[in-house]
Amino acid sequence: MTTHFDAAFLALYAFWFFFAALIYYLQRESNREGLPLESENSPYVRPPGITGLPAPKTFILPHGAGTVTVPNNKRDTRAIAARAMDPWPGSPLVPTGNPMLDGVGPGSYAERANVPDLTIAGHARIVPMRVAKDYHVELTNMDPRGMPVMGADGVVAGKVSDIWVDRSEALIRYLEVEVGQRKVLLPINFAEIKRTQDPGAMPGLEWFFGMFLPATKRAANDGTVKVHAILAKHFAEVPATASTDHVTRREEDRICGYYGGGTLYATKDRAEPLI
Repeated sequence: MTTHFDAAFLALYAFWFFFAALIYYLQRESNREGLPLESENSPYVRPPGITGLPAPKTFILPHGAGTVTVPNNKRDTRAIAARAMDPWPGSPLVPTGNPMLDGVGPGSYAERANVPDLTIAGHARIVPMRVAKDYHVELTNMDPRGMPVMGADGVVAGKVSDIWVDRSEALIRYLEVEVGQRKVLLPINFAEIKRTQDPGAMPGLEWFFGMFLPATKRAANDGTVKVHAILAKHFAEVPATASTDHVTRREEDRICGYYGGGTLYATKDRAEPLI
């Protein structure tokens, strides 16, 4: 060894080389899905950057669902039901159809596989409680089944007929709402469950003494489910599920996109600068 090069120098250079290679690898792997990008104003594919695209890799899907190879250069071929408000890049899009169903703006959704999510055991992950009979609502909590469901306009659209649970996460994902002859799903994140009670009641003491009441009395909750995202009339057009006992990934995205679209497009004033 010389006085200008020793083991510490070698270790430092080795670390720099390893760290640079790691950054290059991670950046290249981040281009595996969702790329190459496309320009808003041109049909030509844009270059993916200085690292380029990684070599195609085939992944084996669980439960015998086949394989998927990425990158594969597959593009979303859906027609966009919107037009640019102005001719320059980045201009806001103005819907040209039903924005809550056409998948634009806050109502947009990905074209995921039209198959249900599965548990590790290979069963449908999100199912109604009439299927997942080993689930129940805690007796000290409100059971929304049978409660009326109101839209943002305060009009009753239907009533809750069942609860859909996530058997992998052990939590509620959707409320099943009976709207006329249809049954549609309401994401629990868009639902506000309120109990109707005597204004003079004391909720804290009521909950405490409720633990000592018979189960039938504690489970009988009088309340309402309020949805601020959409109006009562919009429940009739919530995207349906092909099965009454499970929901697919694509159906989930369409349903959530519908309620998300309602946050901006349910009423005309919501799209104005002042709400």
